[in-house]
Amino acid sequence: MTTAALQTVLTVPERFRGPAGVANGGWIAGTMADALNGNRSPVEVTLHAPTPLETELCLEHVGNTVTLSDGERLLVEAFPVAEDLTAPDFVPFTDAARAESGFPGWQGHAFPECFACGLREPGDGLRVFPGPVEGTDLVAAGWRVPFTVADEDGVPASIVGAALDCITGWAHFKPGESALLGRLAVQIHGRVYPGGAYSVVARATGREGRKLFGESAIYDLNGTLVAAARATWIAAR
Repeated sequence: MTTAALQTVLTVPERFRGPAGVANGGWIAGTMADALNGNRSPVEVTLHAPTPLETELCLEHVGNTVTLSDGERLLVEAFPVAEDLTAPDFVPFTDAARAESGFPGWQGHAFPECFACGLREPGDGLRVFPGPVEGTDLVAAGWRVPFTVADEDGVPASIVGAALDCITGWAHFKPGESALLGRLAVQIHGRVYPGGAYSVVARATGREGRKLFGESAIYDLNGTLVAAARATWIAAR
């Protein structure tokens, strides 16, 4: 018996770019996770190739897998994950906001137009600017969620994925350094509200050759875990 595939068209708007000309990896991961199971459990998303912007792409759902393709070229695939994702420790919002002064991107940013961590205008990008938290191995940012990222159902999973994404890279990067996201596992526990204030926290969890590993989390003002992620980045040769 063959399982029928459910296909839809996905077009990533220019606004949600990461590096110039391609989609932000976290935005894609959140979109794929939502397509797979509505974020009821963790989903691991592998980015096989950069996702182009303003292009009609095929989002295909077969069984417990969701793929994104450009014609015959596989771009992204998503699978459910059995175990809950671990999260770095909570950092109070005031401390997270204070850490932004140490954001390495102020001194040198490889992708200044990135939707999540780029130096975009308020309301356009997410402006998640993580810096080191004194006395810890964490980086953090105070995320003030713009109303312009919400739809009729609130803040979508794509936006949550984007907020969880880049900070795991900045847990490793020095000014001007960069890498490309290779894999992001996402788990959303609760809603993110437009206009809300949240702590976005991450820590580096290791390095293996060109692979950089990290984990991140979003906490509300009360310290409740809202979402978590586990990332693998690939540094340039």
